Amino acid sequence: MGLSTWLLMLVAHPLDFRTLVQYRIYHNTAHDITSPEEHVSSGWDRPSMRRCWELQDMTSRSFSAVVKELDGDLSRVVCLFYLVLRALDTVEDDMTLPADVKQPLLRNFHTHTLTPGFAFTGSGPNESDRQLLVEYPVVVEELLRLTERNRAVIVNICEKMGAGMADFALRADAALASNSAFGLETAEEYDLYCHYVAGLVGEGLSLLFAASGKEPPGLAAQLELSNSMGLFLQKTNIPRDVAEDVAERRYMWPRELWGPQGARYGGGFPSMEDLCAAPVSALSTEPRALFVLSAMVLDALRHAPDTLDYLRLLKDASIFRFCAIPAVMAIATLELCFMNPAVLQRNVKIRRAQAARLIMRSTNARTVGLLFRDYARKIHARALPSDPNFMRISVACGKIEQWCEHNYPSFVRLPRGARAPAIDVTDARGRTFFAYEAHGGRAPAQGPTNIWGVGASELLTYMVVGVVLVGLVMQLTGAAAAL
Repeated sequence: MGLSTWLLMLVAHPLDFRTLVQYRIYHNTAHDITSPEEHVSSGWDRPSMRRCWELQDMTSRSFSAVVKELDGDLSRVVCLFYLVLRALDTVEDDMTLPADVKQPLLRNFHTHTLTPGFAFTGSGPNESDRQLLVEYPVVVEELLRLTERNRAVIVNICEKMGAGMADFALRADAALASNSAFGLETAEEYDLYCHYVAGLVGEGLSLLFAASGKEPPGLAAQLELSNSMGLFLQKTNIPRDVAEDVAERRYMWPRELWGPQGARYGGGFPSMEDLCAAPVSALSTEPRALFVLSAMVLDALRHAPDTLDYLRLLKDASIFRFCAIPAVMAIATLELCFMNPAVLQRNVKIRRAQAARLIMRSTNARTVGLLFRDYARKIHARALPSDPNFMRISVACGKIEQWCEHNYPSFVRLPRGARAPAIDVTDARGRTFFAYEAHGGRAPAQGPTNIWGVGASELLTYMVVGVVLVGLVMQLTGAAAAL
């Protein structure tokens, strides 16, 4: 940022200014990949790998920053994994490629990616990541240097993703040929698409984490949680990018939610263009377009508990931060998008200072869980009872709250600077805990109980009440018979 931007922020948003200054001063990357001490793991001393790092910076500077914080060889492996999948995604997104070129390229990209010298120069001139495909030989060269296990993971995920992308690309090409928009029809189809483009990424990362030895081997078997983690991130981007997608005639929101049959979710629009053009505000009596947006946010929120479960499994600090930072950015973005009319007109982003604050706080599973809880509460506070999704949103936010309370009970406090947690005695659970401890870790002694687990006095009361009720029933039965 320029000096004028900093001065304007100091005047308009002094707290943001303070946060960014703190971030610049205190937050340092764990590793400098250009340092000679890191050359063995980063490969910076090789021209081919140096160019791979530069290509990653060109395609996604924010993602590149978290990749570089991974320890050891894992940062280089994940960098190459990202470049392979980014190249595949560039082919899929290129609408200038004819089907007879795109289809075989997508389905065979996993073999091309191990072919020395392979490059693709046929991408459209306006493709932002075209240069990656042009210089792809450096990626191939570095992939061939990886261990067989890591290379097999990358190639396997690339093969699955390429096949899935090719299937959806067939429909997109057919829509383009008929001068109509490409769209997803059902929520199940939406899940499948997100699995191919993001869920498989989560699966591959879990396999690479386990292969590195930094995480237990069992992480590789957590396919459901890995998939949910990827879907959570992808389903955050799709609602946020709706204005851009509709402008390019890509309907990534399921028609089941917004179309004529979507009244259950607040829909009923003939097209996505009509949805984005609907004059709405959060104060409208019937902001149907915002109700559809809330359904999309709800669909992403259902993956939040699985995402938190996945983060709790991670043992390595650098891997945890690599996964936690995008996750907290995603929940913050969902809160920003929820019931926000601006989403339908342009791409919205969280403020830079907010992002810096989240990065600095994403250090452990408890703090990340509490961040999720705080944003879930903000979402729930803005939900409208008139929204058809109101109850489902309340349940989704409640599940995040429940996850935090189950794993990190609120009556257990962590005072700043304390060496041990403190128990809140004003909470009934805290008093129960102390009573349990006072009896040597055993429950306090109870009076005589019977086989049903109730005391003698309670049992006598139940018997008396039962006799009275039986007598009343008999009297009523006799009266009915007399009538």
